[in-house]
Amino acid sequence: MFQEVYSSVMGFYDFLLKRTDARVRDYPLMQSPIQMTVILLGYVFFVLCVGPRYMANRKPFSLKTTMIVYNFSMVAFNSYIVYEFLMSGWGTTYTWRCDLCDTSNSPQALRMVRAAWLFYFSKYVELLDTVFFVLRKKHSQVTFLHIFHHSILPWTWWWGITLTPVGGMGSFHALVNACVHVIMYTYYGLAAAGPRFQKYLWWKKYMTAIQLIQFVLVTVHISQYYFMEKCEFQVPLFIHLILIYGTFFFILFSNFWIQAYVKGKRLPVSIEDKPKQNGITTVIEPVVVTNGKHLENGNVHYTNGFAHNGKVKEV
Repeated sequence: MFQEVYSSVMGFYDFLLKRTDARVRDYPLMQSPIQMTVILLGYVFFVLCVGPRYMANRKPFSLKTTMIVYNFSMVAFNSYIVYEFLMSGWGTTYTWRCDLCDTSNSPQALRMVRAAWLFYFSKYVELLDTVFFVLRKKHSQVTFLHIFHHSILPWTWWWGITLTPVGGMGSFHALVNACVHVIMYTYYGLAAAGPRFQKYLWWKKYMTAIQLIQFVLVTVHISQYYFMEKCEFQVPLFIHLILIYGTFFFILFSNFWIQAYVKGKRLPVSIEDKPKQNGITTVIEPVVVTNGKHLENGNVHYTNGFAHNGKVKEV
């Protein structure tokens, strides 16, 4: 019994290796699904178990300089990916309707292969987003949506660029996603740069809206396939999967939007909204003050503009 199962698994594994697009086979992390699966499982294990335990009795790392360099590097990286996608088809020869995959070894086709792999590789770099959250003890940011989104995309893209020809209308969602990440990492980079840039971040609440627009664009674009009289896209299965992906994540991000901006469960509570007793504000949660420090440990009562019975701790 075990030998039969083993033979079946190895037979499927050999099929994958033979089915892999020869043009992408020699790129890093493309030789086997085992490599990328181990990396992603290690990522989930770290952010859910190892990381929180390691940080349990430690102060959060600042990582300010690291965050600035990382975020603006990701802006440059994703900008380059967008440019490569445009030059390899989307801004040159594609019709934005029924665009088939170019399976040749022409310079433009090979450029699309490279752009697709760069996008795929960027998904592994983005795993650092969650690692930084854990090291900075930003536990509220490590949500199911965040972990699922960061782990499932590189896993599915491995199958997409190995078992099917790269490019065509199936790569539109990658172009849109890279564009969104240029905007997103610009915001994160400015936020990490310090308080003096806060005045430029008034558009924070629109970040989720931009994500929602992304999934609408992806879903509408791929839905054209079902209304065309004839579109001989090489692997229709991936058309269906992209439609499901866009719809599913639209629902998840819509729920996040409702929780954060309609019900206000993830928005910071201002001092004015705190309960007051006899004209005195009782602060339950840490309050950020202008010198970059916050007050904690118990209630802080403000009398004539002064704070009493509070301890100051550096962020």
